[in-house]
Amino acid sequence: MRLARLEDLQACRLIEDDAAGIFVAIGMSEIDDDPPSDLDTLREAQSDDRLWIAADANDVPVAFVHARPVEAHLHIQELDVLRSHQRRGIGGRLIEAVCRAAADRGFAGVTLSTFAEVPWNGPYYERLGFQRVDRNALTTGLREIEADEAAFGLDVGRRVFMRREV
Repeated sequence: MRLARLEDLQACRLIEDDAAGIFVAIGMSEIDDDPPSDLDTLREAQSDDRLWIAADANDVPVAFVHARPVEAHLHIQELDVLRSHQRRGIGGRLIEAVCRAAADRGFAGVTLSTFAEVPWNGPYYERLGFQRVDRNALTTGLREIEADEAAFGLDVGRRVFMRREV
């Protein structure tokens, strides 16, 4: 795991696009149809040391995680692993990198929003120590994220916010 470099940004977009293809198999092709993160967003995250990369033996990116501050937590905005590299623990190691960074930078923990019942989403994050946040306990920042997700077209009724303290 390493912090992303400017030359990794386009690879992040390709990884995100490839990883979204896994949703087609469970009837959520609309996720695959969504465009990847824009370069400006990734560039800002990279310049603020909030974009981590997992690379292969040739230092070619195969996965990334992008986080941003939301109130007292780092919020995982995006986590993607190339389908050819999934189920090898790469995503978990990226999450651990974000959790270490959150602790080192004085954040209370890490939050994320994900599909509650998709096996590699909600149940996966629970295995990594994240706990579901009751909808009635959502902070202003998390409510704003939920509104953004709804405006983007995500079915927020199928999603859940999760938190892991560090």
